[in-house]
Amino acid sequence: VAAIRAGQLGLKAAVVERDELGGICLNWGCIPSKALLRNAEVLRLFNRAEEFGISFDNLTADYGKAIDRSRKVVSTLTSGVAGLLKKNNVQHIKGNARLVDANTLEVTPDGTTLTADNIMIATGATARSIPGVEIDGVQVITSREALALRDIPKSVFIIGGGATGCEFAYLYNAYGSQVTIVEMLPHLLPNEDEEISRQLERAFTRQGIKFMTETRVNELGRNKTGLTVTTEQGGELKSTDTEKVLVAVGVQPNTDDIGLEEAGVQLERGFVKVDGSMATNIPGIYAVGDVTGVMLLAHVAMAQGVLAVERIAGIDTPELRYGQMPKATYCHPQVTSFGLTEKAATEHGYSVKVGKFPFAASGKAQAIGDTEGMVKVVAAKDSGEILGVHMIGPEVTEMLGEMSLVQFLEGTVDEVGWLVHSHPTLSEVLKEAALAADGKAIHI
Repeated sequence: VAAIRAGQLGLKAAVVERDELGGICLNWGCIPSKALLRNAEVLRLFNRAEEFGISFDNLTADYGKAIDRSRKVVSTLTSGVAGLLKKNNVQHIKGNARLVDANTLEVTPDGTTLTADNIMIATGATARSIPGVEIDGVQVITSREALALRDIPKSVFIIGGGATGCEFAYLYNAYGSQVTIVEMLPHLLPNEDEEISRQLERAFTRQGIKFMTETRVNELGRNKTGLTVTTEQGGELKSTDTEKVLVAVGVQPNTDDIGLEEAGVQLERGFVKVDGSMATNIPGIYAVGDVTGVMLLAHVAMAQGVLAVERIAGIDTPELRYGQMPKATYCHPQVTSFGLTEKAATEHGYSVKVGKFPFAASGKAQAIGDTEGMVKVVAAKDSGEILGVHMIGPEVTEMLGEMSLVQFLEGTVDEVGWLVHSHPTLSEVLKEAALAADGKAIHI
């Protein structure tokens, strides 16, 4: 994205990439996982077919074909990225780049030397392991191996109840795997509003997904048929047998052996330290994306890339507002949010009012047979300023943009309440939740 924007601005740009264009998100992250989750949604609907008066025999679900479809989606998009680079006169160089100094890169294995006024580090991050749980890529895997696995395990133990863990839990459960999640913090999706996390936990329980919160993994052992995971919760030990373990506890930056030390680039907790322009402590060297540790989301990385390039080009682009960046988890029900949770808003000294509206009261949600979840709007009590929006339910990841735009334009719950939505649509719940903040919701 940074290189394309540079090309649009008339700058001479090159991308050095050792693997496929598009990085982890496109090749082994966001895109293939969402393709697989779409398969899970289709399978989920088939399993509910009788509710809609449809019956059939001999349903089979070929997970290998689901993997094939996900890889086809990826290949289509990677070729598209190559086309976009070419269109914008960006040179693509395959290899490993290493900083020689603030203006020079050495590319291996061919030994090419590149010089530039500005160099951008966008090397991303890789899955992190935890002590005592050695990732072997076969029985103990990360999301990278999971996205290539052609056979659904009979049982899987997921370490980490964040977005990645919850998405794979839903996927594997939909295909009939026995799923257990373990999370050290009090709730699944611990960075979301607590009320939303509780709703997801209830939904997972109904789906048959097991989870243990405030629990840590003590030991991982091997048995004749697979693995035994020993966990500890409140001083009590418990053993769980499983075929595979998926480690989803976060990432570590790809900063090794790229010449940061030689160039004098400062690190913080292992990540590249940047300022509001994405500039490092060395003039002319920038960093964007997961390698900075600022906010590890693909859409944030893209926004950072555009910001950095526009600053390089002399454009006075405003700094990014990370507190308002959207987050999304694509399990079922979907979870999405931006801004302050109700608890965080209170801790920041705001006097708040909260509007809630359940999908169960939505005519469209009832019509499509998908009524789990709610919209929760947190607003300043006096002004009605939107401080945060938290959503769980059908297609909420597609609905958050409206509320983000209102917040970006300094709108209030009153203005969202005035807006007329098509009826019946799922997005009507946004209007109703905003009205509910002042006790004005109509349909509940």
